[in-house]
Amino acid sequence: MSAATIHPTAIVDASAVIGEGVLIGPWAYVGPNCTVGAGSVLSMRATLEANVRLGARVKVGIGTVLGGLPQDLKFKGEETWVEIGDGTTIREYATINRGTSESFKTTVGSNCFLMSYVHLAHDCHVGNNVIISNGTQLAGHVVVEDYAGISGLCAVHQFSRIGAHAYIGGCSRVPKDVPPYVKAVGNPIKLYGLNSVGLSRRGFSAATLAELKKAYRLFFRSALNVSQAMERARAELTPSKELEHLLTFLEESERGAVL
Repeated sequence: MSAATIHPTAIVDASAVIGEGVLIGPWAYVGPNCTVGAGSVLSMRATLEANVRLGARVKVGIGTVLGGLPQDLKFKGEETWVEIGDGTTIREYATINRGTSESFKTTVGSNCFLMSYVHLAHDCHVGNNVIISNGTQLAGHVVVEDYAGISGLCAVHQFSRIGAHAYIGGCSRVPKDVPPYVKAVGNPIKLYGLNSVGLSRRGFSAATLAELKKAYRLFFRSALNVSQAMERARAELTPSKELEHLLTFLEESERGAVL
């Protein structure tokens, strides 16, 4: 791989580590304690403010700011980080703030796509293969599991969780946890069945989809409370890792699940 290409107007701190084949565009800024992985691209005016670790082949769009101070009054200047996984794309004018002493970092996994004007507040943790569309805002301490999709102009409340393979429609307000494998949309947000199309595209078997649909009906379309539905699901449904993940997610939910 070739050496890095750094535009003469870019500013790169002496402590930064720049990998092979990196391209840093005009007026970009790479601050102290930053690492830019091999083959990554920082577009014009992109900013890595401080304490940012980019994996390989990360693309950072025009005007995006990574590693800014957390917007949280409990932050007292601790050494905290932003970490971005391999192959992730972050488009124009997105912002991702560093963590606080709660988890000491804000993280985005590998092969994610964060579109323009997305904001991730302190201590957010986004999994792999996640898509977050234009203008969506995640408050602090939000967790987004692998393969989730969030449409544009959504607002996610702090400490909420969005489950694996879930899909959230545009302009939704998310005040609670969104379970794995479902579709949800609206303000107030409501569930609209399984994300069947997305699950089928990702290779979920017909048998697994059938059991997840049964679980969905038990938890969200019956008169049972969560404890009763949990008991029925464990007694009556065919075990699988996908079903177990759904049940564990619901058991561990602190904010309660969207219905």
